Amino acid sequence: MFRKVLIANRGEIAVRIIRACRELGIETVAVFSEADRNALHVRFADEAYLLGPAPSRESYLRADKIFEVAKKSGADAIHPGYGFLAEREDFAAKCLDLGITFIGPKPSSIAAMGDKAEARATVIKAGVPVVPGTEDVGNMTDDDLLRIAPTIGFPLLIKATAGGGGKGMREVKSLEEMPILLQSARREAESAFGDGNVYLEKLVEGARHIEFQILADTFGNVIHLGERECSIQRRHQKLLEEAPSSFLDDDLRQKMGDVAVRAAQSVDYVNAGTIEFLVDKDRNFYFLEMNTRLQVEHPITEMVTGIDIVAEQIRVARGRQLSYTQDQVHFNGHAIECRVNAEDPFNNFVPSTGRITHSLIPTGPGVRVDTGVYPGFEITPFYDPMIAKLIVWGETRAQAILRMRRALEEYRIVGVRTNIPFHQTLMDSHRFMGGQFDTRFVEERFSMDDAFQADESHAEIAAILATLVAHQANERSAQVVRRNERDTSNWKWVGRWERMHR
Repeated sequence: MFRKVLIANRGEIAVRIIRACRELGIETVAVFSEADRNALHVRFADEAYLLGPAPSRESYLRADKIFEVAKKSGADAIHPGYGFLAEREDFAAKCLDLGITFIGPKPSSIAAMGDKAEARATVIKAGVPVVPGTEDVGNMTDDDLLRIAPTIGFPLLIKATAGGGGKGMREVKSLEEMPILLQSARREAESAFGDGNVYLEKLVEGARHIEFQILADTFGNVIHLGERECSIQRRHQKLLEEAPSSFLDDDLRQKMGDVAVRAAQSVDYVNAGTIEFLVDKDRNFYFLEMNTRLQVEHPITEMVTGIDIVAEQIRVARGRQLSYTQDQVHFNGHAIECRVNAEDPFNNFVPSTGRITHSLIPTGPGVRVDTGVYPGFEITPFYDPMIAKLIVWGETRAQAILRMRRALEEYRIVGVRTNIPFHQTLMDSHRFMGGQFDTRFVEERFSMDDAFQADESHAEIAAILATLVAHQANERSAQVVRRNERDTSNWKWVGRWERMHR
């Protein structure tokens, strides 16, 4: 049993974990870099400690400093959130060595599933179908990968064996461009996860990206909380997720859920995790990877199941059984999550930095916003550009889309550019509304330019409005307010005159 949790993360996920701990009566400890000194998670936590300079390799990736803070603060548990050290086997093992509870899976499970190449080998033994790719585990040189690539076939993907979120991932169309892309993927993976190892995987074209949420306890109970549709991506980075998927029927959902549970059981998994699949146009599904941590998009599963996944993580880490059996998991309605990022959708999604001067968060029935920013907070170039997660729930998918339209219209962020216009355009897309999309939809069949291209009537209206505004400005500048001939107002002069003649 632990009483104080250190959150080894930042941003909205740190705030989310702090809130769960507060509801459970558990004290919290925040850590922060110099750039995050005024961050929301620092304000919310019971205690907060500086880690170091802004770059993550000097702050949030410094396990030694985090353990120093844990000792100084008396924290007896650590929640890693997602990213940074969340899928580092050595970090989880060191927690156990120091007698600190790691709110996550066992180090052996992270080693087996956290390394994507080894995860493939593990689930193959359990009879789980996988996407064709490199079957060897361990570090492979560029020469090894260049030799194997033609046997897999192009196009293919270079993927980091550690981490996720599209970091360290490159699409390769030919052998000639592969050496440069290998070096680029390794550098990005090293910077993001501290591990530059990569592997190869066949690119399944026209596929859907669908994942299943897993929960498991130390008593051997493993359940799934249904699927999340994660196919709306750009450069392998998820932009929008929804639950359930409109692509699955009950039979396929049952089969994939059973396989997801079996994959988790193959590594004796404990705590929360996610099994990711690719599903092709013929509804054949393949194991993609397992994320041995809490997912960014976990709120939509919470919305449709009513299960607090972070609270269940803490419950399991305290040595208790899961609060639910598989038969007790019921799905209600439809949920959609939009990732609100500080980036310019009209300029190739270039990251936007600056200080948020105004923020108006949408509310109302079925609307939830997970965020770690506030007016006055500065968006820096050092971390992921996500500002918030906008989540809505509806009784049907159609109602959820309508509710998301309303919430996006209400959301106001001033000071930095955001991708809210992208999400608004997506909500109006007939293909999206009809569920006709795959992982390449945004890059190949969706255009912000087409959606916002003005026709001649719009141009004429804009010209008229501009003329009226210019005319009004000229009229105002032409009005000259002359100073009164006297040194005061006429009303005061009348008052003086009356007093003098009484």
